[in-house]
Amino acid sequence: MPKSEVFPTDEALLEHIARLPHARANFKQLVRETGAKGERRDAIELQLNRLVNRGELVELHSGKYAVTRLTREFAAGRLNAHRDGYAFLISDYAIPGVQGDVFIPPDSAAKAMNGDRVVVRIRRIDGEGKAEGEILRVLKRAHQTVVGEFRIRPRGNFVVPHDERLQSWIEIPVGMEIPPPGEDVDRIAAPEAAVESVEDLDGMIVDVELLDYPDKDSNAVGRVIEILGHPDDFGVDVEIMIRKHHLPHRFPPEVIAQAQSIREVISAAEIARRQDFRALDVVTIDGETARDFDDAVWVDRLPGGNFALHVHIGDVGYYVAPGTPIDDEARLRGTSVYFPDRAVPMLPLELSTGICSLNPGVDRLVLSVLLEIDHSGDVVGQRFTHGVIRSRERMTYTAVHALLDGDLALAERYRGLAPRFELMRELALILNARRVKRGSIDFDLPEPLIEFDEAGEMAGIARSPRNIAHRIIEEFMLAANEAVAGHLEALGIPSVYRIHEPPNPERVFEFEKVAVQFGVSLGIGGAMPVKRFGMVDRKRDGRKIRKDVELLQPVSITSKHYQRLVAKLEGKPEERILNYLMLRSLRQARYSEKNQGHFALAAAAYTHFTSPIRRYPDLLVHRILAARLRDEDPPYAESTLRELARECSDSERHAAEAERELIEWKKATFMAGRVGEDFAALIISTTRFGAWIELEELFVEGLIPVDLLPGDRYQYHENTRRIIGERTRRQFAIGDRVRVILDRVDAVERKLQFSLYEPEARHKRRR
Repeated sequence: MPKSEVFPTDEALLEHIARLPHARANFKQLVRETGAKGERRDAIELQLNRLVNRGELVELHSGKYAVTRLTREFAAGRLNAHRDGYAFLISDYAIPGVQGDVFIPPDSAAKAMNGDRVVVRIRRIDGEGKAEGEILRVLKRAHQTVVGEFRIRPRGNFVVPHDERLQSWIEIPVGMEIPPPGEDVDRIAAPEAAVESVEDLDGMIVDVELLDYPDKDSNAVGRVIEILGHPDDFGVDVEIMIRKHHLPHRFPPEVIAQAQSIREVISAAEIARRQDFRALDVVTIDGETARDFDDAVWVDRLPGGNFALHVHIGDVGYYVAPGTPIDDEARLRGTSVYFPDRAVPMLPLELSTGICSLNPGVDRLVLSVLLEIDHSGDVVGQRFTHGVIRSRERMTYTAVHALLDGDLALAERYRGLAPRFELMRELALILNARRVKRGSIDFDLPEPLIEFDEAGEMAGIARSPRNIAHRIIEEFMLAANEAVAGHLEALGIPSVYRIHEPPNPERVFEFEKVAVQFGVSLGIGGAMPVKRFGMVDRKRDGRKIRKDVELLQPVSITSKHYQRLVAKLEGKPEERILNYLMLRSLRQARYSEKNQGHFALAAAAYTHFTSPIRRYPDLLVHRILAARLRDEDPPYAESTLRELARECSDSERHAAEAERELIEWKKATFMAGRVGEDFAALIISTTRFGAWIELEELFVEGLIPVDLLPGDRYQYHENTRRIIGERTRRQFAIGDRVRVILDRVDAVERKLQFSLYEPEARHKRRR
């Protein structure tokens, strides 16, 4: 610790200010209280500036600094903009007295862009806890570049952002429309789309570097740095998603150079330092198209009847040291991103499909979790070690499932391994039964699988397969992750955890209101709303008035409430829709330096350890465990892990949004060729606008507008969530099965509009 630092960490400074009256202090006060002079005085000033720039402190007009998370006047977080101009602040912390996100009106929202980190002043909080605020400062810009369509207009050249939540068109000054040759020519994603004049650019997709950001009085200004091609060119949709979500997709030269310098041959000295598992018939089990293999497994029965489970994970930390070019790039990416027809890897291919991948028949370094598990599924012994393996086979989920299902040809081909797979199935089912017993939730929702033809064009949408082989790997990875998390927590070593907090009672109550329409419930006592008198802060005339406000009683909810309902719904028509709605009622899992347990898994401690090739948090946990095995000091301070956990959570969210948005885009493109066809569908939601449906076979969603419902005038009844005809009393409710016809596809918003398919009614109208 430098002698000049009065507060050894930023957290120490925050805690000091938090203990002061009103959780605020000015610079002179801090200097006076600590007696800081010279370098020590400068260090306090640097820390204050750093915390203000991160949004953890806010500097007031009085010159005082307030701890943001302890006030109800200010909040810091991420801006979530709406295409209609307003926005919401998603706060980093719970704001005292505030329910939900903070509303930002359009005039103030225009000061920033969607995704920016901002500080907001809370202007008002009404009696229901709904807050409204204004943006004070942009802490961090989410967009250095914007992808969109180039348009030539009489008053100048502009780029219309592909993201409709970015309201400002980007002005392109004369001379900045085409990337200059030489310096930027290699940044043109599609060389065949190179243009000779500005006129050729009209209607093309480009990526723009922002030179000036927008405000409420002026557009953003930028320069074109990439020409991606025409909107309908093959592969341009993926290029757009990569740039829209700012996914790093080109490895810098220094990263490639470092990756290519890594030796493929493992030295005898390194092997001698590790436990040697090469004589065991260890295998990998992955999907047919997988190219990187993080994990390999082995199971045996011990003399006393217990199971020995080995989970070997590629030792990425051995090859990727902190602070190196590869590590810096991996941290920036945070995760690999998987699109239907390609991947954007976290690590260069030399590592991800090379030396770190547990390819069959070659020596590979691993970090191993060795568990002894009894017949109840309890871990009765565990050990962690550096190891070396040689995978016997690269197995697929399909092959293992078929083998366990009695395929004679595969049984002969894998004669030596077949008993091992039988043991794996036995142990996986035991582990699963134990998870179920403690309350772990398994929604088992179907995932869409995009299918392509030989030309690479989308050919259809199918249900992603799931079988016993998937269950085997899932259970073994869960067991390894829990073991590592529990081990590090018991030792008190700073680490990164995968946490899943209990659901918000308001979300639970919203789900219950839907579930009761199906005659089911989570069975939570005290979940009903309570009528209380709340205070509305102010009205137009300045008076305060009383108003009935619906508040929630405290709810005691566990994962078993969800688990029991999932089991009760199994096999019923409404299973799919209610499982989906239950999932939406839960919070999103995230990374944290503090262990808060995992609600959905009903796990006291959980982390991500088993995929360091494709997830940066796993690499962090590898380094933490490896340091412990070498009796070294923990490699990361808790304050550092807090920042890394937040970065990794953000990266995961960006990747998931990009993957999901591309899937929806491809679905809309595929369905554009099927306008006029009819489909079986399920109503998954009802609103005053109409009924949202999902096609039963294609996993495609769309809207039946209420004004297109036939034979009557329909109204939405919020209390029952039903759409009911005024004269006929015909009803449409969540869970109803209907037949629909695709009327149109909105290519811009990628939304599908349907109407009810009623052949008899159509025939009568034609006559």
